[in-house]
Amino acid sequence: MSSDISDDASDAPPLPEGPGLFGEEAPPPVPEGPGLFGEEAPAAAVAAEPAVSAEAPSTPYRVLARKYRPQNFDEVVGQDALVRTLRNAFAQNRVAHAFMLTGVRGVGKTTTARIIARALNCVGADGNGGPTASPCGVCPECQAILADRHPDVLELDAASNNGVDNIRELREAVRYRPARARFKVYILDEVHMLSTAAFNALLKTLEEPPPQVKFIFATTEIRKVPATILSRCQRFDLRRVPQEQLRAYFTDIAGREKIAAEEEAIAMIARAADGSVRDGLSLLDQAIAQAAGAEGGIQAAMVRDMLGLADRSLLLDLLEGVFRGDIAAVLNTMDHGHERGADPGVVLADLLELTHTLTRLRAVPSLRQDPSMPEAERVRGVALAEKLSIPVLGRAWQVLLKGISEVAEAPDRRAAAEMVLIRLAHLAEMPTPGDLVRRLTENGAAPQMPPSLPNGGGPGGGATRAVANGAPMMVAEAPALLPQPRAFRELVALASGRQPMLHAHLLHSVHLVDFAPGRLELRPRPEAPRDLAGQLTAFLQEATGNRWTITLSNAEGEPTLAEQGKHAASERLAMAEAHPMVQAILLAFPGAKVEAVRDESLDDYGLPALDLPSDSDDMGPEFAPPDAESADLDDL
Repeated sequence: MSSDISDDASDAPPLPEGPGLFGEEAPPPVPEGPGLFGEEAPAAAVAAEPAVSAEAPSTPYRVLARKYRPQNFDEVVGQDALVRTLRNAFAQNRVAHAFMLTGVRGVGKTTTARIIARALNCVGADGNGGPTASPCGVCPECQAILADRHPDVLELDAASNNGVDNIRELREAVRYRPARARFKVYILDEVHMLSTAAFNALLKTLEEPPPQVKFIFATTEIRKVPATILSRCQRFDLRRVPQEQLRAYFTDIAGREKIAAEEEAIAMIARAADGSVRDGLSLLDQAIAQAAGAEGGIQAAMVRDMLGLADRSLLLDLLEGVFRGDIAAVLNTMDHGHERGADPGVVLADLLELTHTLTRLRAVPSLRQDPSMPEAERVRGVALAEKLSIPVLGRAWQVLLKGISEVAEAPDRRAAAEMVLIRLAHLAEMPTPGDLVRRLTENGAAPQMPPSLPNGGGPGGGATRAVANGAPMMVAEAPALLPQPRAFRELVALASGRQPMLHAHLLHSVHLVDFAPGRLELRPRPEAPRDLAGQLTAFLQEATGNRWTITLSNAEGEPTLAEQGKHAASERLAMAEAHPMVQAILLAFPGAKVEAVRDESLDDYGLPALDLPSDSDDMGPEFAPPDAESADLDDL
């Protein structure tokens, strides 16, 4: 009988899978244990168990920046001054009611705010503790804050809650006591995004909050926070984490993750993090994913490709070729870097950094013993720094610094980067200004000019030849005197290009009272320098060869040349806008406007040309006027 029953059970149709006819979730479970007649458990129930365990959901992956977020002050990296101050404040029960945490992204502002919130509300493992600088992390308050579900610790994003209505709601909620914790803690991230009205609405509450309320603000733009807010907070500036600490921290994280990493690869990540722990952990997370399955773990070549960096040896090859003036080698090295995927802008930025390193090595030789310096820079960089001078390195820095902005704006970044390097290689062959002066004064004194010959020392009055360092050199003769100015505007034009600051003061800060050849009466404005008259007298003496009398007056005088030019430009613009054709164009194109009016007949100051007498008008009394009749011999 039992065998018949078992055969019938094996021939039974399988249970339906999926939802039932009326939408129920699943068929009833197969009963476990022996059957009604003592048979073994159904095979379907036994086979179902491993399937359920295989499909059990795994824990979702958390990025390293969240997985290793510091839980107490001991784990905060690189902020020793902040940690020491807060520990002392909790030990002395002198915790402020408002904190302002500022610094670049990823240095621990929000993390520190959450640790402060737990430190204020921790009750200890026994439930009887008070505020402490070392929160336990196991009490209900700490657990709720860690899980971001505590009703009395509110973390708000000021970028999306930046209106005065949001602050009004916050002020209303502040009046009520905490629901379960010791303190109500309000964490406002990116607080500089609040509007001016929102800041003003927060002032009174921030100055005199209820005793059970604490405010913690975090911002990356401290200059945008009003001074009235800053004066009501205890400010902490979180600094960038040094590369040495970042390297040690990332090495420790890689060890916890059981990932092997080369020291040079960790150094690249720490350098690219630029003092930000979160940025570095994100790069380390990416490097771990890239190195999955590779022998040796995270390698320098992988990180270099991931970051789009150029090899340090490639950078040194570029600099050596540039300072040798070997343009062909420079372009060839750039081609190799382009094949490896190096970005031209990043290459120039790395060259700028390497130039700074070489300058430091040249200026401070003791830095060559720095253990944190890469081996390539320690060997080849030191040798290159010994061959170069500070002026040459400074000139290279200026060219590269300007070249980075040129590459960012150029349509072809690679071509722009190559042009910058070609320009730098061309400058490498030229002496610095200091070298030129040294060559001229090498024998202890400047080369003496021989006595000039009559009539300018030879045909045409050319320059006199001098000898320095055994090589003939040309010594320029004294500059020719400029013509005498016939009007104040011509006098101002003499200073253009020769004395830029004096020209600017004459253009914007001087009112002309009276002008005559050799004499000038002015009224300077308050922003003009005190020695303006002396500067102008010395300049005119040098430029024209004549001594001018400069008189300062209190008379009103004419408007400044800049004011005259501005007034003339506004008149031309009004005249152009009143022209019927221009009005028709403006009517046909709504929104169009006349920006400026160009007149080629105007001078450099936007004024009509002066009507001055020509040189032919001053021929003297012995010349007859042009309309005089010719004299007949009979009349004599």
